[in-house]
Amino acid sequence: MNPAKQIIKRFVEELWNARRLDVAHEILSEDCVTHQLRSGVLHEPAHRGPQEMKEHISGWLMSFPDLRFTIEQMIAEQDRVVSHLVMEGTHLGTWMGIQPTGKRLQIRMITIHRIASGKIAEDWVLIESLGLFQQLGALPDTADLVRNFAQRANSDSR
Repeated sequence: MNPAKQIIKRFVEELWNARRLDVAHEILSEDCVTHQLRSGVLHEPAHRGPQEMKEHISGWLMSFPDLRFTIEQMIAEQDRVVSHLVMEGTHLGTWMGIQPTGKRLQIRMITIHRIASGKIAEDWVLIESLGLFQQLGALPDTADLVRNFAQRANSDSR
């Protein structure tokens, strides 16, 4: 397997799925930065070295203790690895102020990791946030969102 792909496989399988948080120091650069991709929001990269990643994972696991990722596709080109993943877990702890719902979630996501000197140096993450909040019950399904918006827009234009 391509060495860059192997690092990302360890990131998913060992660090996240096996909860071997010590692996963070082996596969993440101390000065790693992450880019959370969101439409309509100014992009600010954030430092997420090994210690920050361990804290990030621990926070997710407090909210979704059975959290698991499945790699559906992985493509490597030079120093970049693009992964299409499915994140699954049950919402059993408070997350972003949302009290536990007990709901089982399945969220799709795309990540791009840049590898430098055998470690993850940078990543870009795009999560299906709309689906995540809909599955938690924080937002109505897409058809209802569109219908409600259209009704408000039509009534405002009268």
